[in-house]
Amino acid sequence: MSRSPDDVSQAGASAAHGPGGDAARRRPTLDDVARRAGVSRTVASRAMNNTRDVSAAKREAVRQAAQELGYAPNSSARALATKRVGSVVLAVADEEPALFSDPFFSQVVVGITTVLARAELDLTLMLASSASSRERFERLLRSPDTDGVMMMAPQGDDPLVRVAENSAVPVVFGGRPLHGRADHYVDVDNRSGAREAVEHLLGAGRRRVAAITGPASLEASVARQRGFTDALAVAGLRADLVEESDFSFTGGQGAMARLLAARPDLDAVFAASDSMAAGALRALKTHGRSVPADVAVVGFDDLPLAEQSDPPLTTVHQPFHAFGHEIATMLVRLIDGEPTSPLILPTRLIIRESAP
Repeated sequence: MSRSPDDVSQAGASAAHGPGGDAARRRPTLDDVARRAGVSRTVASRAMNNTRDVSAAKREAVRQAAQELGYAPNSSARALATKRVGSVVLAVADEEPALFSDPFFSQVVVGITTVLARAELDLTLMLASSASSRERFERLLRSPDTDGVMMMAPQGDDPLVRVAENSAVPVVFGGRPLHGRADHYVDVDNRSGAREAVEHLLGAGRRRVAAITGPASLEASVARQRGFTDALAVAGLRADLVEESDFSFTGGQGAMARLLAARPDLDAVFAASDSMAAGALRALKTHGRSVPADVAVVGFDDLPLAEQSDPPLTTVHQPFHAFGHEIATMLVRLIDGEPTSPLILPTRLIIRESAP
C-alpha cells in the first residue's frame, strides 16, 4: 500500500526523536492540519499540493493551520509518495459481474468517471452481495484510504444501507433507499415519469391498462408503480392489473403471459423497464397480439434496445450520464466539506411505434 507524504514524514520524525520522551513532540501530520482547518484530509492535501481547485477560504484556512502547527512535509517524502489524492468506492448490491456491461450501468459509470478524473480520485468498483464482499465493503468504509462511497440501487432490506449511513466517510446513494433516512442521494423522478407514460396510454383511448413492475425492495420500482396508480386513479380506473418482475427480459415475458391469462382483453401495458417491455413484446407476439393495434406498450429507461425493438418502443427517458455525473459531483462536494442536498432528475417520454 502506498504511503502519503505526511505518513512518510511522520515516520522520519519518529526515528529522529528516538524512543525517549521527545516522541510526544512528533511532527504534525496532514490529518492534524485538516482538523485544525476544519476540512477533510483530501481538501487539505489538495490545498497543500495545488492539485485541483480549492476555494480561497479553504486554501487560506489550510495555509493558516499548517503555519500554526509548523507542518511542512519534506521534499523527499513528496517524491516518494504517489500522486493519488484519494480513492472512492462504487458499490452495487448485486451478484452478477455481467452488470458492469449493462447499458444502464455503463453509461452511469461514464458520468461518474468524468467527474472523478477532474477531482483526481481513483475509483474502485465492487459487487457487495456475497458475505465476503460485504465484509470487504465494511473494511473499505473503515479504511483511511477511502475518501467516499457511492452505493447504487440500494435494496430496501440491505443491512449495508445502514452500515453506509452510519459510516464516518461521505456516502452518496444512487437511487433513494426504500427505508431509512438518506441525507445524500441522487434519483430520477420515477413516479412522475411513470405517471406521464400511463397518461399517454389513457390519452390514446386505452382503458384496460396493466403494469409490469420491478422488485418491491427497490424504491424505483415502488415509485413507478405509484405513478401507474396515480394516473389510473385520476381517470377513475382501478390499478389491479399488476405483475411484479425483476427488470429482466425473461421476467417481462413471463409477467406479460400471466397478465394475458388473467385479462385477455387488456389493451395496454406499462413496463417499469425497457428490458421487461421487450420481453412483453415477445410474449404478445407469441400470443397473437398485435402491437400497438391490440395492445400498446410503454417501457422505462430509453436504452438502445428501445429503438431496436419490433416495433420501436415508446419509453420514459432517464438521463443515465447526468445521473452518474451528479452522484460523483455530490460525493466530491461532501469530501470537500461542502453542503449538499438530495437531487431528483427529470424524465421525459419518448414516443415511438409501440404506443403512438
